[in-house]
Amino acid sequence: MDILTYLLSHFSLKAGVFYTGPICGVHDFEEDTTQGHVHLIHRGSVKISGPNIPSAIVINEPTVLFMPRPDKHRLEISEGEEIQALCGTIHFGYSQKNPISDSLPAILAAPLSALTNGVQVTDLLFSEAFERLEGRQGTLDRLCEILIMKLLRHGMAEGLIHGGVLAGLLDTKLSKALLEIHEHPARAWTVANMADAAGMSRSRFAEHFNRVLGESPADYLTSWRIITAQQLIRQGMQIKQVCGEVGYGSASAFNRAFSRKVGCSPSQWLKQHTDL
Repeated sequence: MDILTYLLSHFSLKAGVFYTGPICGVHDFEEDTTQGHVHLIHRGSVKISGPNIPSAIVINEPTVLFMPRPDKHRLEISEGEEIQALCGTIHFGYSQKNPISDSLPAILAAPLSALTNGVQVTDLLFSEAFERLEGRQGTLDRLCEILIMKLLRHGMAEGLIHGGVLAGLLDTKLSKALLEIHEHPARAWTVANMADAAGMSRSRFAEHFNRVLGESPADYLTSWRIITAQQLIRQGMQIKQVCGEVGYGSASAFNRAFSRKVGCSPSQWLKQHTDL
């Protein structure tokens, strides 16, 4: 199974390149409410640090840096020096909280030489950046998305993914249950029938699921149902119909679960995301 293709069929990856060129000095990126950041260091030396980055990282070779969550961070270039870089934002779907970004460490980094065709994609990115052609922004965004896909594949292959749904889908037993939950969120799921889908005992399944994904099967099921509901609501389905599609017998039960996970009602959430 191509795990990334599978997940990205549920969560669209969207990049937005907002700067390409030289950077010098110190640059602070404040916490964002909806998006992560990517920094592609094409040339030069830079230090990146932040409250959620365990220790500052010094980059001395062409490298792609990805902060999947909307965390505050800083780029520092030594006085009198500059780097050649690309900066962009990354969205997975309609919310800052989603199974892909939640599976990743605070920062995922890799030298371009470690990514399949990473150098070629980067050269094309920077070549396009300085061309004043029709469709330039769209091309930059798509190339940046390709680079992030390559970085995610690298992270999975090198064992840099230690939790969340990506780790669960890489687990031969848990993946069977997760795929069933994803495809049939409205089913009357219990820990027992999830364990049956995984071919495990109930107690072993619950313990292993919690250890790998970092949450209980019941919490994950609720999160997946709400994420699926958000997608259906954005597609135009009426909220009262969405309830049954994601396994809730009443609108009140659905609204309670939605508010608990998202922090507002479905109708309020839709108003906030109508223009995204």
